[in-house]
Amino acid sequence: MAATGSVSWQPQEEGLKEICGLLEQQISPSSSADKSQIWQQLQHYSQFPDFNNYLAFILARAEGKSVEIRQAAGLLLKNNLRTAYKLMAPAHQQYIKSELLPCLGAGDKHIRSTVGTIVTVIVQQGGIPGWPELLQALVNCLDSNDLNLMEGAMDALSKICEDIPQVLDSDVPGLAERPINIFLPRLFQFFQSPHASLRKLSLGSVNQYIMLMPSALYTSMDKYLQGLFVLANDPAAEVRKLVCAAFVQIIEVRPSFLEPHLKNVIEYMLLVNKDSDEEVALEAGEFWSAYCEAQLPVDELREYLPRLIPILLSNMAYADDDESLLDAEDDESLPDRDQDLKPRFHTSRFHGSDDAEDDDDDDSFNVWNLRKCSAAALDALSNVFGDEILPTLMPIIQAKLSASGDEAWKDREAAVLALGAVGEGCINGLYPHLSEIVAFLIPLLDDKFPLIRSISCWTLSRFSKYIVQDSGHQKGYEQFDAALMGLLRRILDTNKRVQEAACSAFATLEEEAAEELAPRLEIILQHLMCAFGKYQRRNLRIVYDAIGTLADAVGGELNQPVYLEILMPPLIAKWQQVSNSDKDLFPLLECFTSIAQALGTGFSQFAQPVFQRCINIIQTQQLAKADPVSAGVQYDKEFIVCSLDLLSGLAEGLGSGIESLVSQSNLRDLLLQCCMDDASDVRQSAFALLGDLSRVCPIHLQPRLSEFLDIAAKQLNNPNLRETISVANNACWAIGELAIKVRQEISPIVMTVIQCLVPILQHAEGLNKSLVENSAITLGRLAWVCPELVSPHMEHFMQSWCISLSTIRDDIEKEDAFRGLCAMVRANPSGALSSLVFMCKAIASWHEIRSEELHNEVCQVLHGYKQMLRNGAWDQCMSALEPPVKDKLSKYQV
Repeated sequence: MAATGSVSWQPQEEGLKEICGLLEQQISPSSSADKSQIWQQLQHYSQFPDFNNYLAFILARAEGKSVEIRQAAGLLLKNNLRTAYKLMAPAHQQYIKSELLPCLGAGDKHIRSTVGTIVTVIVQQGGIPGWPELLQALVNCLDSNDLNLMEGAMDALSKICEDIPQVLDSDVPGLAERPINIFLPRLFQFFQSPHASLRKLSLGSVNQYIMLMPSALYTSMDKYLQGLFVLANDPAAEVRKLVCAAFVQIIEVRPSFLEPHLKNVIEYMLLVNKDSDEEVALEAGEFWSAYCEAQLPVDELREYLPRLIPILLSNMAYADDDESLLDAEDDESLPDRDQDLKPRFHTSRFHGSDDAEDDDDDDSFNVWNLRKCSAAALDALSNVFGDEILPTLMPIIQAKLSASGDEAWKDREAAVLALGAVGEGCINGLYPHLSEIVAFLIPLLDDKFPLIRSISCWTLSRFSKYIVQDSGHQKGYEQFDAALMGLLRRILDTNKRVQEAACSAFATLEEEAAEELAPRLEIILQHLMCAFGKYQRRNLRIVYDAIGTLADAVGGELNQPVYLEILMPPLIAKWQQVSNSDKDLFPLLECFTSIAQALGTGFSQFAQPVFQRCINIIQTQQLAKADPVSAGVQYDKEFIVCSLDLLSGLAEGLGSGIESLVSQSNLRDLLLQCCMDDASDVRQSAFALLGDLSRVCPIHLQPRLSEFLDIAAKQLNNPNLRETISVANNACWAIGELAIKVRQEISPIVMTVIQCLVPILQHAEGLNKSLVENSAITLGRLAWVCPELVSPHMEHFMQSWCISLSTIRDDIEKEDAFRGLCAMVRANPSGALSSLVFMCKAIASWHEIRSEELHNEVCQVLHGYKQMLRNGAWDQCMSALEPPVKDKLSKYQV
């Protein structure tokens, strides 16, 4: 293939034929040729510098070839340009660009669309300045009145707006104004085009700029809104959907623009929320939640509630084609298909205050649809208007619930869903009727329709906090027990969908009830282990979760032979049955982590095989990473993360009892490797385990202590700190835990770590709260252990450190930090003088210092300063403090 260097490049007939032949084989479904071989051939051709010119020629000029072959050439060209455009000879770049522009208006829609995609990739790679002819070509096509030219240019433009909107809102050398200023008036004009395709593409393009809000759009907002109102009743559903999407986005980003038009917009949304096209109705349904979050005047919406709420309720009934209706037939005896198993994500261990993730995900069949969107809107309205919506809502719910007959089951189901949706926002108004609501829901748990049984589980769980709250008196306890037993019955339902809802609802009840579950532990365990024996793979994961949540909830109560005899044999049998490369092991490892923490030393009898298996898994996976063939498994870091977290659970549960296991293993070396892993979630769990082991058996880390400390310190000095914040957080905590155990041996890295911690404390506002707290504690622990190294630098960090200390709640870690404070002040009293007010506030943040020894040290520090500051300087410092702070300090006799 010749590589000529001028624009008058011409393909060679032979090369053209070969490439077309390969493309034909590649796209032909009946071709017997080996697809990977064709792909290799095409890769081979990619080595030739002008291969992409051939593809451009086939796409643009191979009139005799089928559209499919030309399109295949175009798609291959697009993928090649993604990676190779910047490396190509300028002459080749120029040739390809000159072939594409005339094709913007190609007669075939598919060719036009492929050209639009390639144009976008070139702009992505080379920018607008790199292709000065493009803008003029697009403008000419848009102004041409030829439908093919207008559609082709609009297609390319809409893809640029979607993928790289910012390039049109940037200055271009040689252009008097930004490209968006040139295109926007033309896009607005197309809103009135007789062709639905142009109306849709132009509106979709403008919508991409709502988030960026360039000044060109900002100043023509009135024109845009007028255009939206004109398109509001467009005959094309796709256009109506985009109008709704525009209003939803504007209300999220710039609600003030809609304020003058709110009544009209709300009226319109009420109308399209009932659109015959479900996608339009769904897009309109998003408006209500967005409105509630937009801090707009709620009075505007209030008067529409009597019309809105009935629409939402009727949209909450299952649509006839909802796939959940098919799933609802799933009997428990049907094994799960692989595609039924949602990928699961294990959250690595996190040491600190922000680790409560709120996964209020009651529905694992996560297809967003009109039903769920309407329920979310009702939930949002209930949080804004509270009990105000009940007079409109409750009569509709009651009417739907009392609808009899099999054909009305979807209405009954929607009513139960509605009750759950407002269960948080309207709790004040519903609370007096709680016992009636629960008494009503419990029989529905036994309804003949599985989807009514499953939604009743969910709605009951939405009230579980209040059911538990009321369980203190006889009637309340009977109600709690009825809910508990009702959900346990449903856990053993024969329908998979109900099993799933019941298990999730039960896990929510467990979290709320905690130790209240203790008297019922035996019967709960019997039900859960019975489910464990009969569930298929997918729901089995939820049982593991329910068992883990139970262990977290009741803690040491679980540590009784009668309970362990029910719980452990089936889990151990499963443990022995699942192989080390089976992903079904993840939820089992997580479940054991909770059990080990709950049983504490009671887990000792099970610990050895569990510990050993974690070590084996980590070892195998580290080998698989380097050499999957000899390891015999494909590398999957999640096995390492779950195993590290289970080892942390063992360290926490067994305490120093884990020492004999650690001493006979190579955990130290494996852990060091994990601390250096390139995956941040592996490092995150590794540093959590490092901290846990430092607490219980630091002696076994000793031989490689300096390496552990160096690597941990490096995590705090990462330029991408915000992306690996959880790793830094755990590493920071682990350094502090090590410091108080190995004392002086930490001294070589103290200053390195301090230099990383100080900037974190000084820029605390933008950072994760837990990282800031752990940094403050670790700095204090290092100061306690090595005051002679840290105290000379006090004035650099004292103020921001004290501010962070005053936000930490009373606990052992805070005590350590204040021991560091006292040690530094003793070593360098003048270092804190300029930050004395902040130090006093930090001391006043204690509710009470439990340790008498520390309390006395703090007294001495304050008295020392009082004596040091003569001539009214101490009183001046005191007068700068708020009265509550002064009151708190009085317990230190100053």
